[in-house]
Amino acid sequence: MKIIIIIPAHLNSIRFPRKVLFRFFDVPMIEHVRRRALMNSHNLKVIIATCDKEIADVIEGYGGDVMFTSDAHLTGTTRVAEAIKKIECSHVILLQGDEPLIFPGYIDTIVDFIKRKPDIVAWNATAPIDSQEELDRHSFVKCSVNTVGKILYYFRRSPSHQELNYQKEYIKKILGIMAFRKEFLLNLVKLEQSRLEKIESVEQFRIIENGFDIHSVPFSESLPSLNEPEEAKLIQDLLQKNENQKILLEKTIQNFT
Repeated sequence: MKIIIIIPAHLNSIRFPRKVLFRFFDVPMIEHVRRRALMNSHNLKVIIATCDKEIADVIEGYGGDVMFTSDAHLTGTTRVAEAIKKIECSHVILLQGDEPLIFPGYIDTIVDFIKRKPDIVAWNATAPIDSQEELDRHSFVKCSVNTVGKILYYFRRSPSHQELNYQKEYIKKILGIMAFRKEFLLNLVKLEQSRLEKIESVEQFRIIENGFDIHSVPFSESLPSLNEPEEAKLIQDLLQKNENQKILLEKTIQNFT
């Protein structure tokens, strides 16, 4: 078994163009993500997959590994699939480049799940929903999870009519970490975009609509990602004020200067 981490990145984000290069404490967001990923306890290799020379120049300037991919990709999943064609591995962890608050321990947990059940083909990190506003917010994806941890459905606004306290039991927020068996991912991206994938703009639907299973990897804390410009202040505040984030920020800055 060989697991690697790939962070897909491009500049043309729809809601927040060039967001991966947005700077927190004078370090581009994607570099925060890469540095935190490198803190995993399994010494997994971390590669940035991108079509943009500007991103590549930034990462290589910090000493990071970059793989160039096509500029035709519509999702991070297909970009990662292109990258792993040339890499020897059994599994890949896809870490989104807009997760600057990610805890390295989350990656370790994903690895533990893979090692316990390596025949599962796909995993998605999930975390609790905290408020009604989150249930209705379009900018991040939620899912429903059954009692054995399989994800049944994805959505942007909750389809459930129950009160929040009930919905919190089976509806979870999607975090920007997925994992795949290499063989499965390479075959998945050969399939056409599924109907719901296109309608809902949720790439994981291609897995479910083609009859495959994707399993939840649950975490106790929901970490904000950077989807829209107004969310940058929230992340900046958490990096400055949350004790765990302050510790990680200090390690991130000190270990790479």
